[in-house]
Amino acid sequence: MKKKLNCILLVDDDKATNFLHKKIIGNNDVSENILVALNGKEAMIIICNALIDNDKNNTLPELVFLDINMPIMNGWEFMEEYQKLDESKKSKIIIIMLTSSINTEDEIKARKFPEISGFLNKPLKTEMLNNLLKEKFNFIKR
Repeated sequence: MKKKLNCILLVDDDKATNFLHKKIIGNNDVSENILVALNGKEAMIIICNALIDNDKNNTLPELVFLDINMPIMNGWEFMEEYQKLDESKKSKIIIIMLTSSINTEDEIKARKFPEISGFLNKPLKTEMLNNLLKEKFNFIKR
């Protein structure tokens, strides 16, 4: 049973959405660190840097909330790059597609990536967060 995650990474180009999601995560006190990447490329840099330094700075996210539509590198492009990482390094990261997309094709496409553990619609809510943490991390709120 986990008490708190070490790091959650929000990957979304919408600053207001990131602000809201950081507030929800922070108010629920479920993570030591909350990092934000405004696109998939920034997210990949964060993950790769944490892997290179053997996560000495505790920045390897255990949970990633990934948007689909972003500039520079979108969620699908991020997933294509992410799949190239060593399996043992990826195994510690849970990726949840968190999107405003109502296109059923996006959810079907997400299922084709074994690394994507869930598909949720924005905005993140406390109940969604707590259910996800309980299901994926055996997290029981204090």
